[in-house]
Amino acid sequence: MEQSSLSLTVVAGPTASGKTGLAVQLAHRLNGEVVSADSMQVYQGIPIGTAQPAEAEREGVPHHLLGFWPLQKSYSVALWLEQARAVIADIHRRGKHPLLCGGTGLYISALLDNLTLTGEGGDAQVRARLSERADQDGTQALLSELERVDPATAARLHPADRKRIIRALELYETTGITMSEQIARSRREPSPYRARVLLLDCRERRVLYDRINRRVEDMLEQGLAEEARRVYDIRSGGGDTATAAQAIGHKELLPFLNGERTLAEAAEALKQATRRYAKRQLTWFRRLDGAKRLYIDDYQTRDQLTAAALAALNREDEPWTPSSNDC
Repeated sequence: MEQSSLSLTVVAGPTASGKTGLAVQLAHRLNGEVVSADSMQVYQGIPIGTAQPAEAEREGVPHHLLGFWPLQKSYSVALWLEQARAVIADIHRRGKHPLLCGGTGLYISALLDNLTLTGEGGDAQVRARLSERADQDGTQALLSELERVDPATAARLHPADRKRIIRALELYETTGITMSEQIARSRREPSPYRARVLLLDCRERRVLYDRINRRVEDMLEQGLAEEARRVYDIRSGGGDTATAAQAIGHKELLPFLNGERTLAEAAEALKQATRRYAKRQLTWFRRLDGAKRLYIDDYQTRDQLTAAALAALNREDEPWTPSSNDC
């Protein structure tokens, strides 16, 4: 099979929108396997906080890039791109159809835009120095510096996005190449995928928010507080779980674990944080060119949603045209 003819179906959307359920149903009908596009579901040992689909939810459909990465090791979009491309190619070689499913917009856009983001420019000493400056002066000071050397990248980063601000400055200091230039260079090769993108959305925001609230309650019943405690204990013992600990569901419970809030208060903070995250996800995904939007509140059953998704895929004659605004 030619590299330029790799077909790919993408199921994207905010948290709690039903992406996994739809991807599984499509996999059954398309002889497919699911590839996760979630920056936190890669980690081992935190399946509840990252909402990794349980075996029963997978219904026998193979899932890739879930729960395989050690908590103590950092992970990046560059690493995910390398692994996702290899997995997708292998699925094709075995005569199956890959379905990319997840809520991390950066990962999905980077793959479909065919970005080449290597580990080039990594320097632990430079990173540590920039991190110390962020502690002392705040990330806004670093963002202002980034605006001077790479205004395009600075314009798309929030002042609270400490990790990516530091990474962009680190790349420039160690290579002399800005992040925006690296991205521009990597886009010179066309995408190897014929991608069809399904975007799950809601006409009524309250429908999604109700689903999020129920999911948080379910996660707490499944043992989210105990899971967060394990991660907290690893960090307290000197283990490095900095990236994984940013998962929504763990950091909101930290005040409870420290005795500063009740569990009910922490749960309400978690619901609010998750709703805000879902809003950011929708803002990102709504800029995906060519995506077929499916409003989950239009359908009473999962079978109805699946039928609508299959109909949308059958109407899709052109490959997705990637948006270059957000990576």
